Amino acid sequence: MSGVDLHLGAIGDGGKGRSLEAALREAVRSGRLVAGTRLPGTRGLAADLGLSRGTVVAAYTQLVAEGWLVGVPGSGTRVADVPFGVGHGESTTAVSTAPTPPSPPDVDLRPGRPDLSSFPRTAWASSVRRALSAASNDALDYGDDAGLPVLRAALADYVSRTRGVAADAGSVLVTGGFMHALGLLARALGGLGVRAVATEDPGLARHRELITAAGLAAVPLTVGRDGADPGELTSRAGAALLTPAHQHPRGVVLAPDRRAAFVAWARRRDGYLIEDDYDGEFRYDQQPVGAMQALAPDRVVYAGSASKALAPGVRLGWLVVPPALRGPLLEAIAETGTSVPAIDQLALADLIARGDYDRHIRRVRLMYRRRRAELAQRLATVTPTGLDGVAAGLHALLPLASADRERELVDAAARDGIRLHGLHTAGYWHRPGPERPAALIIGYATPPPHAWRRSLDALAAVVGRVAGQTVATRNSSARDGGRSPSARPAK
Repeated sequence: MSGVDLHLGAIGDGGKGRSLEAALREAVRSGRLVAGTRLPGTRGLAADLGLSRGTVVAAYTQLVAEGWLVGVPGSGTRVADVPFGVGHGESTTAVSTAPTPPSPPDVDLRPGRPDLSSFPRTAWASSVRRALSAASNDALDYGDDAGLPVLRAALADYVSRTRGVAADAGSVLVTGGFMHALGLLARALGGLGVRAVATEDPGLARHRELITAAGLAAVPLTVGRDGADPGELTSRAGAALLTPAHQHPRGVVLAPDRRAAFVAWARRRDGYLIEDDYDGEFRYDQQPVGAMQALAPDRVVYAGSASKALAPGVRLGWLVVPPALRGPLLEAIAETGTSVPAIDQLALADLIARGDYDRHIRRVRLMYRRRRAELAQRLATVTPTGLDGVAAGLHALLPLASADRERELVDAAARDGIRLHGLHTAGYWHRPGPERPAALIIGYATPPPHAWRRSLDALAAVVGRVAGQTVATRNSSARDGGRSPSARPAK
């Protein structure tokens, strides 16, 4: 332990023993040395501070006697469990160091998250080891803001092969996930004169926040059964953000005629489309819908990430950009200093090149497909309302009769330890209002395998209970001739 630096500062020439005692006492009192911290041995600390060992022994002995330190046989000297504020002539009232964090919910069914326990830890660790063994020294230097060439080449091959994207290594930019990418895009588009970006309604509030943070306006595009409506585009918008393969959160696919209309608008307007292909690999009832980018590589920015396929914490994403946007985006990366760590890039490149990324997606796709089917079957036993949207992705929509019913279900679930999102409660609508459709957005991919059945049981119980209350209210209203003010339709 002689290598541990206690950061005690200079020890005065006069009364070195007392100076050391005071420095250690203050380090404990301030909380910098927390209870249980093992201190360096007396010989090592004496050498580090240029003191005699006897001086350090005497200081430790004094602080043990005062209760600041404790000598543990066979384990050296450690910081005692002393409440803050305790010392010579000080109050003995303990001061809490931090509030006790709340217990996490028993069941997490929030959308947008994969099963984190499925992360391919062994394959990832192997990729890290191989990548580091093979990497040149230059790979660990300040690199290209666009990302390492080896990863850009691997990503270009992957999105071309699996999503039909027109890409090569020169068109790919590596980002720290989609949120990072969207922030860069908003900054770059603003520099090109764009003042507003059309975004889907309903859509993620965080997307709108990132756009407005860059000084742009976020204008709504109504999402119907055929996806976002291109007829609502106005001259105010210079770009549109879409989730065409699987709209988030409604789960619909952008119809072919609407895809063509968006592309025609982008060409006519000299604007850009941002295609957020956040879970395009996960389609369960047919082959995944190909990327929209192939229709107009000069007008569509294709965005993907490893957040749904691997884990959000990996913080790796990619853009396939038109040539005209590459320079402005690289400037945005340079100005914000937000390039992605090289070792993570090397690891992902290896994971893709060896086929481990594809194998992992095939494995979890089967699991998520089974879960979605089980979710639909189980909810059918407690509510007549079926799931909305195509069979794809990591979430499903359960329509509800009203915003009040949605809040009631979300609140009831929270009391039962279930974390759920709704169209209203999670801020998906641009302009919230009671007339807006309501729904639960159920993230069925989130629970680990050992908790899936329990999560399904808990969700069915709360939906069934609230649905039962609705039926009881409706029956009571019928008996009263429809005069009950509390009666309202619900599903």
